[in-house]
Amino acid sequence: MAKIRRRGGIKKRGPNSWLVSLFTGFDIRGKRKDFTRTVRGTRKEAEQALNKIVREHDQGSLIDNPSMTLDDFFAKWLESSSRLRNSQRTADGHESVYNRYFRNAIGTKKLEKLQALDIQAVYSELLRRGLDPQTVKHCHAVIRCALNQAVRWQLLARNPALLAETPTVHRKERRVLNAVETKQFIDECRKIPIGLVFEFAILTGMRPEEYLAVKWADLDFAAKTIQVNRALVHHKGWSFRKPKTSRSRRTIILPPSLMHQLTLHKETQTFQMLKAANLWEKNDLIFCSEFGTPLSVPNLTYRYFRPILERAGLPQIRVYDLRHTHATLLLSANENPKVVSERLGHSTIVLTMDTYSHVLPTMQQAATDKLEAMIFG
Repeated sequence: MAKIRRRGGIKKRGPNSWLVSLFTGFDIRGKRKDFTRTVRGTRKEAEQALNKIVREHDQGSLIDNPSMTLDDFFAKWLESSSRLRNSQRTADGHESVYNRYFRNAIGTKKLEKLQALDIQAVYSELLRRGLDPQTVKHCHAVIRCALNQAVRWQLLARNPALLAETPTVHRKERRVLNAVETKQFIDECRKIPIGLVFEFAILTGMRPEEYLAVKWADLDFAAKTIQVNRALVHHKGWSFRKPKTSRSRRTIILPPSLMHQLTLHKETQTFQMLKAANLWEKNDLIFCSEFGTPLSVPNLTYRYFRPILERAGLPQIRVYDLRHTHATLLLSANENPKVVSERLGHSTIVLTMDTYSHVLPTMQQAATDKLEAMIFG
């Protein structure tokens, strides 16, 4: 006969063997969960074990699935959390990171026995193999996020990844174009039709996935503005998704010179559309292929961007550095950082100032000169 003690019970299974059980709630699918453990010894020892289980449960330190491996848990996390909360590309990225860097190393480890030292050993091995510290930090972000969910699901009492140390990532000095180089770059861009996409990038500060997703419907010729409403994703095909953050959805005022180039570009694209006839895909994209399909950053980089830089006699930078150039030029001209932050679509002004801290010394010198002039004439 089972003896019920609070939410638990003790049931005799054999000579000096007892089944201790405790109702612990319901799982994410609404199914009843009971924690059970076999205790060998006297009934008093079984009662002590049950009291200990009850205390651990009340304190949030009870491990509810001692047989689950890290592989088992990560598969459940991908299915029940990551794929529900993130885009397919992000969730696939989580799976790829785990399979590539964690599965063979610690995948068979029991979840309840996983320690910070196990995770630390993975990081050390990755660094020994020559992986970039930033890559190791990304791996840490994935496993930390997954194990945080394990704590919320009461599969772990605490997250061991929080105790593992990640390598220091030294901020790389970004090479951006100065005002003179920017003019040289734009002059070279205007020599080929596709060059307008790079001119647009450097004059708006948009992310590549944003300006490759802008449509003619987003452009207001009268107000000279463009709206950022979506982002282009290339993952097992292509698709549009929401902008990166709520602040990423924004309106940007365009300079007259760029508006003029866009007007000419629309006329050219209309001719291309008529020429392609039924082969033209009606996506309404401002920047697209000769058949109306989306462009990709790798293709733009190797076929057009790098040759343009080479012909202009400029250093080889990344396409994304056009965005950094845009921000650096504005901040160097003492534009209000809040305005720059809004133009870039950053979530906070703190992110803007941290990203472009290399510009701050120049801004501080300008502020010092202004203060000197105000006080001492």
